[in-house]
Amino acid sequence: MLTQLTVSNYAIAERVELQFSKGMTALTGETGAGKSIVLDALGLAMGGRADAGAVRHGAKRADITATFDVATIPEASQWLEQHELDDDTDCILRRVISKDGRSRAYINGQPCPLAHLKELGGLLMDIHSQHQHQSLLRKDTHRKLLDEFAGVENLAAETRDAWKAWQQTRQRLTERQQNAEESEAKLQLLRYQVEELDRLALEADEQAELEQEQAQLSQADTVLHSSHQAALLCTEDETSASDLVRQALQQLEQLPVDVPALADTIQMLNDAQIQISEAGDNLRRFVEDYEADPARLAEVEERLSAIYQMARKHRITPEELPDLHQRLTAELAELDGGAGSLEQLEAELDSLRADYDQLANRLSDARQQAAVELDQRIAEELAQLSMPSVQFVTHLSRHSEEPAAHGMEDIEFLVSANPGQPARSLAKVASGGELSRISLAIQVVVAQTSTTPTLVFDEVDVGIGGGTAEVVGRLLRTLGNNGQVLCVTHLPQVAAQCHQHLFVSKFTDKEATFSKIETLDDQGRISEVARMLGGVDMTEQTIAHAREMFSKGQATHH
Repeated sequence: MLTQLTVSNYAIAERVELQFSKGMTALTGETGAGKSIVLDALGLAMGGRADAGAVRHGAKRADITATFDVATIPEASQWLEQHELDDDTDCILRRVISKDGRSRAYINGQPCPLAHLKELGGLLMDIHSQHQHQSLLRKDTHRKLLDEFAGVENLAAETRDAWKAWQQTRQRLTERQQNAEESEAKLQLLRYQVEELDRLALEADEQAELEQEQAQLSQADTVLHSSHQAALLCTEDETSASDLVRQALQQLEQLPVDVPALADTIQMLNDAQIQISEAGDNLRRFVEDYEADPARLAEVEERLSAIYQMARKHRITPEELPDLHQRLTAELAELDGGAGSLEQLEAELDSLRADYDQLANRLSDARQQAAVELDQRIAEELAQLSMPSVQFVTHLSRHSEEPAAHGMEDIEFLVSANPGQPARSLAKVASGGELSRISLAIQVVVAQTSTTPTLVFDEVDVGIGGGTAEVVGRLLRTLGNNGQVLCVTHLPQVAAQCHQHLFVSKFTDKEATFSKIETLDDQGRISEVARMLGGVDMTEQTIAHAREMFSKGQATHH
């Protein structure tokens, strides 16, 4: 639930710090005092749209911080953990808006995308406002509300995903059918190209090995001649390396005195003579065994020629041929009896349609059952709101057999204003005041099944008065007993029943306008209810009425 809200330099509020508790909190104040500041600030903390006009005149930036206790909200705790943003039981959402209109978002002190703020905010708070009366005229809102009430949002999402998969496969099949002739030509070409590459059967690194072998075979005569000459130079010539080393050794061994400093040198010359002798022997054996192989050379050159020709044909380097072979083989497999064949696509489409039908039918059954209960529950609320003759109907009409993303049926809320009259769409039947009360009834019923811990109602009681207003207050307080409710109201009958009362006022200092929000004690609450009842001039009678209303509002629920 929401525990604290801090607002700096937003609209006409210089600084506001508010503590919130469980139950129902009412926000009241004179018109223009800035009652909407709290709810608008919360909307921004939840990722709402921001503009430079939100920043208080003369300030560089607006800063809004909302703190929530998520200890009892597993969905939010899980989300924070998944995004590595969890921090004990508190969740702090912060939004900073600069005067040029740019904004930054933070979750538990970490910068984050605005989409994350919206996603997490949706798990923490649900804001019901007057403009939702208008959204209530749209069918997609009706479907969303019914699915929320039925608790089938996940099933609806699965149905939507199944429809997307079916739709994408159908599109692929349609394209394949339309391009069947072109595909056949492409298939023939691919078959021919892959068969050629299959026959070539080029292995990885084969070309490099063949080029190396070809270089050796083509230089056989040079290799043989040079090896023979090297053998002669080692041991078989009067001036051979071996003879020269021997002469050097003789010179050192015939020295008249022993020179210890030359011992290592003499050893080196001895070793050199042995190694030169061995090298000469190796060279002689190599020359004797060496055979030029013109047949193998011709074979290697023919193979290389085939490789080079194939590479030129495909306008690639010979090194790229194995990758090309693999790619064309995979493409052929997809077009010819693989994942992309017409037969397989048709079978896949049937399978995906069956998956969709199964999910959509489960969704339809759940909606049908929930619609009956929703109508009954809303009828009970409408009776309390002095609209007993209004009949509310959640109408489910099965559309054509063609699958749709949202399921098998269209959903629309209908009302019959008077007994015996057919139920018609809200837009055609309900007046502004009636729509306001119907909206409140729907929101109250749906909110009771909502998993969102904090519910905000922004002047949903417009167009309601008298005894009905008292019922509205009672409904909101009942919701507050089960969680946390914030409501902006202009009705004293509603304000008198809240658990916590915030009063918004406006004052001017040195030609600057400020908004102030304070938590009222019992006496302050009675005074504010009296102001809401009687306006500027408060008589003893008005105050007595306010005291009675406050006492009754609090006592009713104890």
